[in-house]
Amino acid sequence: MFDARIRPLIDPPLNRMGQALAAAGISANAVTLFGFALGLVAAVAIACGATLAGFFLIGLNRLADGLDGAIARASGKTDLGGYLDITLDFFFYGAIPLAFAVLDPANNALPAAALLCSFYANGSAFLAFAIMAERKQLTTDARGSKSLYYLGGLAEGAETIALFLLMALLPAWFPVLAWGFAFVCFVSAAARVLIGVAALRD
Repeated sequence: MFDARIRPLIDPPLNRMGQALAAAGISANAVTLFGFALGLVAAVAIACGATLAGFFLIGLNRLADGLDGAIARASGKTDLGGYLDITLDFFFYGAIPLAFAVLDPANNALPAAALLCSFYANGSAFLAFAIMAERKQLTTDARGSKSLYYLGGLAEGAETIALFLLMALLPAWFPVLAWGFAFVCFVSAAARVLIGVAALRD
């Protein structure tokens, strides 16, 4: 929901950093993989109880996620880069709730499962529409220059990362936060399905 609004604020500094990194010979894919590694370490840290370390690692993961796109815009986007970016993002989004479930199975396992289910529903609606949008040659740059069509929703990247950071700061609140965001994601998924049906109806 907030992704399109924050893009004009974060893109200019990211693009400047991306141009500098591209000029230094650093590839977008290398930054994508490094950021993903940071995200996995964040999940391990949370699962081991080091949630504050997880907080900072999640922040670094997201910085890398912004920089890889900026480098790609400076050096030239590729299909492989777009594929790695979206795929590893989804792996990361699944790893953090799983980490909280491992941290405290008795209290967190069920809300983590509900949150992951909602991510699955929301992500499926998002990716399925992107495939159909490509076939119909639909485009949008409302959320920046992307490798695929980004169908907006209530729960997008900015909201998800804010949630993860809040969970890392307040791990005892994970069940409440997970149940609440799962509800938002299910509503977002339903809205995306309705928008997709309306856009794709012949």
